[in-house]
Amino acid sequence: MSAMQKARLAEELLRRFAAALRAVQLYAPAHPLVGRNITALSDTLDLVHAAAPMVAIGIVGGELVVGDIPVPRAGESMGKLIGQLHDAGIERIVIDKGVTADELSQFVQTLGGRDAQQATKTLALRHIRVGRLQLDKSEAPSVEMKDYRRLYNEAVSVASRLWDSAQTEGMPDADAGRNIVDALAHEVSHNRTALLALTALKSYDTYTFTHMVNVSILTMGQARGLGIEGPLLREIGLAALMHDIGKVRTPSEILNKTDKLTDREFDVLRRHTVDGAEILRRTPEMPALAPVVAFEHHLRLDGTGYPAGASRPSLNLGTMICGIADVYDAMRSQRIYQEAFPTDRILAVLQRNDGKQFDQNLVRRFVQLVGIYPVGNLVRLNTGEIAVVLKAYAPDPYRPRVRILFDNGGARVERPIEVNLWEAREGEPQSIQAPVDPAQYDVDPLSYL
Repeated sequence: MSAMQKARLAEELLRRFAAALRAVQLYAPAHPLVGRNITALSDTLDLVHAAAPMVAIGIVGGELVVGDIPVPRAGESMGKLIGQLHDAGIERIVIDKGVTADELSQFVQTLGGRDAQQATKTLALRHIRVGRLQLDKSEAPSVEMKDYRRLYNEAVSVASRLWDSAQTEGMPDADAGRNIVDALAHEVSHNRTALLALTALKSYDTYTFTHMVNVSILTMGQARGLGIEGPLLREIGLAALMHDIGKVRTPSEILNKTDKLTDREFDVLRRHTVDGAEILRRTPEMPALAPVVAFEHHLRLDGTGYPAGASRPSLNLGTMICGIADVYDAMRSQRIYQEAFPTDRILAVLQRNDGKQFDQNLVRRFVQLVGIYPVGNLVRLNTGEIAVVLKAYAPDPYRPRVRILFDNGGARVERPIEVNLWEAREGEPQSIQAPVDPAQYDVDPLSYL
């Protein structure tokens, strides 16, 4: 086996390990995806053991190593895997040839449990041994913003593949969609702020795919705020990811048109709700919620919207929060034919028609989630200083927590300071005047989160 083949196999082993660990944290032990990921891990270990009687996975200098092969933090899960091993107090895992799927399952289930550090101390398996860390838990590395960027970019790439498979094969790859939603759901449950900030990235070159991912994240963020977790959270996330999949049947000259659509063209575009429901209904392993959301996400509570004649006495909760996320992301995204709208303008749309089109309790919760000035936005304060928004403040979405980067003369401050606008004292910034374009200041606001 060449050095390159060994490196690829080492990376594949870690990827399978991370996927199995993520699966046991998200699903019940008997769930098919848990068994599938354990089997994939076992098969990869068989390939590794064909060349050596044992394999060691360790952490050296903050990086993962398989045997003597360092594996860069590539992929959305490597940084998270390092953190989980640190949290469990594990520095090294040795897996001997002959390890069974049952042993792997028991080990991964234990490592993914609530008290992994204590549980792994008493775990005794014939073919698996662990070495302990001599570190305080406070020394465990955190997942950095670059890891969230990597996850987000991978999700956009998966969305592109889902679109291609639906276009060429007539149905999206449900497994690929489910796996990326699993990763997104895990982070939504642990750090919504980082992922929500990434949805503010604007690129009309990949609008279709970033919109799919953004709507999924924003929908799961709302669902998590409502107390939804576990399998239902992931089903809602997958349904939201697929909400526009029917557009694969929309002629490209209509989908990519830069001018205003004619009435006839808009009628053709409206068919994507019916087409999406049909595609998802016959896609194996797609949750039943997915075709419902695809069909209903343009329907409104007051009976307006489309498909025409499909009004409902009530809409599915997944439909309603996906509809809010869909309108929000579409309006705040800059495209060739549309300038981005500020959040207060979007809020006015969500509240129009006397609040009868969207559930106003859900709209209010959504505003509390994202804020009027969302996390990651660069803004001008009433003092003229320029700051990045760090955290929304639910009781007053107009006054978030900010970090001041530039003084009122436009000079970068030597030591950025943080201010809670909702409790600012006299002489401190009190409010936000307006969002500003980061390009004017040559700064990446997300790097400050």
